[in-house]
Amino acid sequence: MQTPIDMTTVKGEIDAMGLPSVGLASIRELNRIVNNIETATGEQFIRMEMGIPGLAPPEIAVNAEIEALKRGVGSKYPPFDGIPELKQEISNFVKNFMDKEINPISCFPTVGSMQGCYMAMMCATRRMKGKNKLLFIDPGFPVNKNQAMVLGAPFENFDVYEFRGEKLRAKLESYLSAGDIGAIMYSNPNNPAWICFTEQELQIIGELATAYDCLVLEDLAYFGMDFRQDYSVPGQAPFIPTVGKYTENYILLISSSKSFSLAGQRIGMTAIPDKLFNSEGDNLKQWFGTNNFGYAYIFGAMYALSSGVSHSNQFGLAGLLKAVNAGEYNFVEAVKEYGERAKAMKQYFTDNGFHIVYDKDEDREIADGFYFTIAYEGFTGEELVEELLYYGISAISLITTGSDRHEGLRACVSLTGKDRFPDLEKRLQQFAADHPKGSDFKIINS
Repeated sequence: MQTPIDMTTVKGEIDAMGLPSVGLASIRELNRIVNNIETATGEQFIRMEMGIPGLAPPEIAVNAEIEALKRGVGSKYPPFDGIPELKQEISNFVKNFMDKEINPISCFPTVGSMQGCYMAMMCATRRMKGKNKLLFIDPGFPVNKNQAMVLGAPFENFDVYEFRGEKLRAKLESYLSAGDIGAIMYSNPNNPAWICFTEQELQIIGELATAYDCLVLEDLAYFGMDFRQDYSVPGQAPFIPTVGKYTENYILLISSSKSFSLAGQRIGMTAIPDKLFNSEGDNLKQWFGTNNFGYAYIFGAMYALSSGVSHSNQFGLAGLLKAVNAGEYNFVEAVKEYGERAKAMKQYFTDNGFHIVYDKDEDREIADGFYFTIAYEGFTGEELVEELLYYGISAISLITTGSDRHEGLRACVSLTGKDRFPDLEKRLQQFAADHPKGSDFKIINS
């Protein structure tokens, strides 16, 4: 039997990593295996394991950063909570695209949204005595749980698949009623499933956050990328859905990596509503020297973690946001290609016997975007990850994301340009031919 990638090489590289199960490998571990196989064989994989932006950064941001460097800002420390120009543009951005007014004082850049998530967890789990636990609405980004573990913050989690709509209320209350949840965290659109919460679901989350005095950490890594709606016009409806419409107990965590294709610059945005920013906790002082939430956040958590985001980079993002806020740059249009790729790639998979795992937002077809989820009859997700390596296709198991759908994989479209579609189609056709319905054949068992 011959597969698109030499079987002996694939097996050798898998064994060389010494993992208990390649199907349960982390994103970085799987990435290393695929890199090694590509080097050994000279064959290119269809790379779907990592959520790396596949588009060039906007020239507006590049030029604004170059000009800042020419002015000499590289020799000066930035304000660690952000340059005034950027703080104002973040505030304008949140107003223009989410219809939420947040004071520039409580809008600031972070070293990627990852640092923003870490700081939010740190402060949310130390705000109130007895509320030190996180609740993750899964599936989710695996590294967020790693962050919680590094912080020493205990957490609960559940897969939202069976709890959409009104059913979400009772499920959340089953955790919140214990009284120890300091924050709820989710991504919207969701990594890995690309589900998007409905207004009803956001209202439920917001109402319960207020009722139980916990915070909502809203991870907006894929800001505006639900392409079923046009969110591209500043100051005009429809606005990007947010739990902030239903509670003041929230923190917005906005990434520049995907929506703005600035992943390499490591700059994200955090925005905290005025009421929360100016509020008092009863447990912050022992950690941050003050019980004032905003002061603890900036002069406690942020100052301890970083002396600020790259100075020139802040000017780059400020320049880009200024153009976006003025309607001079359509950031949504610039990344719509991801949706086009997803639509085509999903079709190739379903034409060859795969099915979409997370396929609905209640009664609505899921959007085409940065990720989608797949499964193949007769395989667990753990098995499918490994089997697909022999066909030159890499993706991660949903098990690693907190999903209860153990048969599925997460596929990212960002590194698969349309020029690779013929390769993808051919490899999937061979996979389907080698694994006909009703057959129990698996290379990994042979």
